[in-house]
Amino acid sequence: MPPVIPSYESYKQAFSGLRMPFAYVDLDLFDANALSIIQRAKGKPVRIATKSVRCVHLINRALQISPAYQGLMTFTAEETVWLSKLGFDDLLLAYPCWNETQLTEICDEILRGKKIMVMMDSVDHARQFARIAQSRGCVLPICMDLDLSTTFPGLHFGVNRSPVKSPELALLLWREVQKLPSLSLQGLMGYEAQIAGLGDDVPGMGIKGPVVRLLKKQSVASVRDRRSQTVELLKREGAPIHLVNGGGTGSMETTTSEPAVTEITAGSGLFASHLFDYYRNFRHYPAAGFAIEITRMPKPGIYTCLGGGYIASGSIGREKAPLPYLPKGLSLLPNEGAGEVQTPIKYSGMLNLGDPVLFRHSKAGELCERFNELNLFQGDKIVGQVPTYRGEGKCFL
Repeated sequence: MPPVIPSYESYKQAFSGLRMPFAYVDLDLFDANALSIIQRAKGKPVRIATKSVRCVHLINRALQISPAYQGLMTFTAEETVWLSKLGFDDLLLAYPCWNETQLTEICDEILRGKKIMVMMDSVDHARQFARIAQSRGCVLPICMDLDLSTTFPGLHFGVNRSPVKSPELALLLWREVQKLPSLSLQGLMGYEAQIAGLGDDVPGMGIKGPVVRLLKKQSVASVRDRRSQTVELLKREGAPIHLVNGGGTGSMETTTSEPAVTEITAGSGLFASHLFDYYRNFRHYPAAGFAIEITRMPKPGIYTCLGGGYIASGSIGREKAPLPYLPKGLSLLPNEGAGEVQTPIKYSGMLNLGDPVLFRHSKAGELCERFNELNLFQGDKIVGQVPTYRGEGKCFL
């Protein structure tokens, strides 16, 4: 049975007395999203992308919802060590680290018995990792990052990540790794960003919508072939790979269908930031948001709120602005948008000074970089308050 999405009045009553601006998470919707992700994974383990949550309490909550959640995908070496020392285990660092001090700290955690795997995509990475691991007397587990972008005539469809763009290049890198006894290649990751992170049902796209859907469909076949061929080639050449990671919230349906993939990564779907409203294959519930206060009414139909300019990272576009959420019928002013100190909104209904206006962030975890705490809403009331990474004094990027 699907959860009930609370009305503006329900949230407003529960939030009464909280000092704005503040961020919140609806635990009923969060839990429903967590279960939906498990269903979409179709029996494959799900690794939680910590960059999309950035709250220790909620990472723990997701892990406890189902045994299908196994392990974390972290985004910096410093975060990885911190989470390891907090007691988390089975950590896959998704982005390469070069800093010797940070890599040494990871080696030290491994020597304490922790299960940590670090990402690499070049001989330079391998040699740096091997030198540091050898100096600590450690065998460092590594994961090779396979680029899964698709090239069409005149178009690079994907993101610029790894230089390992083919099974043959992966094999050449593996042969270099074999020469370094302080490294152990145990995993392969391929992130199909052009499928997972690109909405295909965005309002107002016009002819671009069908084009994006066609490119994604063709890219799915390319991704499947390249990933399976790479895994097969590496294993045939003796690579002890036991982990093949793929996917994201936006690509679970296609990634789970690949026999070579052993686990799926997901994180944004837990909060369901508004970028994930625009996919045809799934729909999660709006579990996280923030509230800002109406402090001015410059003219009829215009309400100006304090703060709100929480713009998401990435290429510049309207989709990176926060989305006015509740009450229904709100819209930003095109000439002003969401501002650092004030955000005017257009609304045909009746609101008052001091009323909250609820927004949803464009990207999931980035919301937590703006607030020290998350107010936890469940049922019809606030049931607690927990710190974000920022609230624990951590700013990793």
